[in-house]
Amino acid sequence: MGAGAVCAAVLLLATGAPSTAVAQTQAQNQAQSQAQAAQARVTLNPAPPRRADEGFGPYPLMVVRGAMLIDGTGAPPMGPVDIVIENDKITDIIQAGWPGLPEREGRPPLNAAHEIDARGMYVMPGFVDAHAHGGSPQKAPDLEYVYKLWLAHGVTTVRGVSLAPHDIAVSEKARSARGEIVAPRIFNYQTIGSGWSRGRIRNPEMAREWVRWGAANGVDGIKFFLRGDETPEVVLAAIDEAKKNHMGTVAHIAQPGVAQLNAEQLAAAGLGTITHFYGHFESLLGGRTIQDYPTDYNFYDEQKRFGEAAEIWDEVEPGSAQWYAYLEAQKKAGVVFDPTMTIYAASRDLMRARNAPWHQTYTLPALADYFQSTRDNHGSYFFDWTTSNEVAWRRFYERFMRLVNDYKKVGGRVTVGSDSGFIWKLYGFGYIEELELLQEAGFHPLEIVRAATMDGATTLAEPTGKAPTFGIVRPGMSADLVITTENPLANFKTLYGTGHERLSPENRIETVGGVRWTVARGVAYDAPALLADVKAMVDRQKAERGEAQGGR
Repeated sequence: MGAGAVCAAVLLLATGAPSTAVAQTQAQNQAQSQAQAAQARVTLNPAPPRRADEGFGPYPLMVVRGAMLIDGTGAPPMGPVDIVIENDKITDIIQAGWPGLPEREGRPPLNAAHEIDARGMYVMPGFVDAHAHGGSPQKAPDLEYVYKLWLAHGVTTVRGVSLAPHDIAVSEKARSARGEIVAPRIFNYQTIGSGWSRGRIRNPEMAREWVRWGAANGVDGIKFFLRGDETPEVVLAAIDEAKKNHMGTVAHIAQPGVAQLNAEQLAAAGLGTITHFYGHFESLLGGRTIQDYPTDYNFYDEQKRFGEAAEIWDEVEPGSAQWYAYLEAQKKAGVVFDPTMTIYAASRDLMRARNAPWHQTYTLPALADYFQSTRDNHGSYFFDWTTSNEVAWRRFYERFMRLVNDYKKVGGRVTVGSDSGFIWKLYGFGYIEELELLQEAGFHPLEIVRAATMDGATTLAEPTGKAPTFGIVRPGMSADLVITTENPLANFKTLYGTGHERLSPENRIETVGGVRWTVARGVAYDAPALLADVKAMVDRQKAERGEAQGGR
C-alpha cells in the first residue's frame, strides 16, 4: 500500500468512518497493486547474468579430442580429429588417428586448460535458427527459458524477427556478445517503425528515415508482413534503403498484401529472404494472380485464414516450365528460402503436435495455455480442425516440399528456421523437427546440416558485405559447436532433448541421444544441465498453479 493510501485509511479510522469504507479502500489499493504488478509484466524479462557454474570457458586453450567432424560445408564426415580452440576461436583441426586404430597418445597440444573427451561423438557447427522469437509476457515471459532451450538443442545463433521489443533486443544482443548471459548470438531484425519515437510509418519517406535510424541504433534487418501500414510503396522504399545501409530483409508475405507484392515481385525488388510459404504459389497461379478464396473468407477468422492457406495446393503445377522459371528467377535475384515447415506441421497432424513427449516436462503451463485453441489468440486456430483440413495440408506440404527441394537442386539457398512459440511448437524442439522435415522434402542429411549452419551464417552476414565468422568448423571461425553422442546423419531424432527410444540387443527399450555439449563462442555448455534448468522453471510454474509436477 502506498503512503497516500495508508494516510487515507488512518484518517478514516480516526474519524470513526464505517469499517466498510476501510474495506473499500483496502480493496481499491489491492486492485491498484495488482494493476501495478501487471504493468511490470507487460514486457519480456531479460536473462539473468551468467552464473559461475553455467558453462566453462572461454579458455586460452581448449581441445575437443577425438571427434568425428561434420564441418557444415557439405563435406562428408572425417575423424577422429582434435579441434583446438583459443578463447572464442577455432585455431586448428588436427587428425588424431586412423579409423579402427588406437589414437596416438600424448599428441599436442598438451597444455590445454580444458579438454572435452569427444571420442565416439560427432561435432557440427552451432546451428543457426533463421526465424526466431523470444516469447511474450503471456506465454513465456523469461528469455532465459527460451535461450536455454535453444542452446540445449545446439542453436548458437538466432535471427530474431523480432526476438523482443527493440530496446530489449538491442540490450540482449550486446549482453550475449559480451558473454554476460547464457544465450545464443543474436541478430536483431525488427518491423518497420519499431523502437523509435516518431510513431507509425505513413509514407515511403518515413520508411527510409526509420531504416536509417534503425541502422544507427542496433537493428540488423527488417521483417515485413505486407499489411497495415506496410503498403507496397513503403515496403519497396524500405528494401531499397536497407540495401544502402547494409541491413538484411525478410518477408512473411501475408494474405492481405500478396495480391500486390508476391514473392516474385519482392525478389525483383531486392528482398533477402522469404520466410514461410506465403507468396511462392501465388507467383505460380495459372490465369490469375489471386488464390481462389471462398466468398466467406475472413482474414481475422484464424481457422478460415489457416485452413484456406493450404487449399492453394491444387492451383499450381509442380515441375512445369513456369515452376522452374520461377525458381531460376529467385536464384538469380539471390533470394533465400526459409521454409519453417515445422511451425505449420500441426496443421497436417494436430494430434501428434499436441501430444509431443516434451510438452509434459519442458513446456511452461502458460505456454501450453497459449497453444490451446481460441478465437482471440494468434496461431491457436484449431476451432474445429477436421480430417479434410489435415488432408489439404498434407497435399500442400507435398508440393511445398518439392518447391523447396527443387530450389536447392537449382542452386538456391535454403536456411533452417523454426518460428517456435506458436502452434504447439516448443523452442529448440521445433528446430530439430525442421531438420526432419527437410529430410522428408528430399534433402540429404549433409545438405540439411549445411542449411542449418553455413547457409544460415552466410545469409546473416551477406547484407553487411562481409564474410561470415561462424557456421563452419574451420580454423579462424567462431568456436560454435554441437557435440552429440549419436550420429545425427543417421537419425536427426537423436538431437531432441528428450532423446530417442530404441530397442537394445538385450531387448530392452533404451533412450539415447540428445546434444551432449553446445559450445557458443568458446563457452561449453552441458546441454542436459540446461534442460534441467528448464525443467525446474516449468516445475516452479506448475507449483505456483498447484499443478502436478512430472516428466523426465
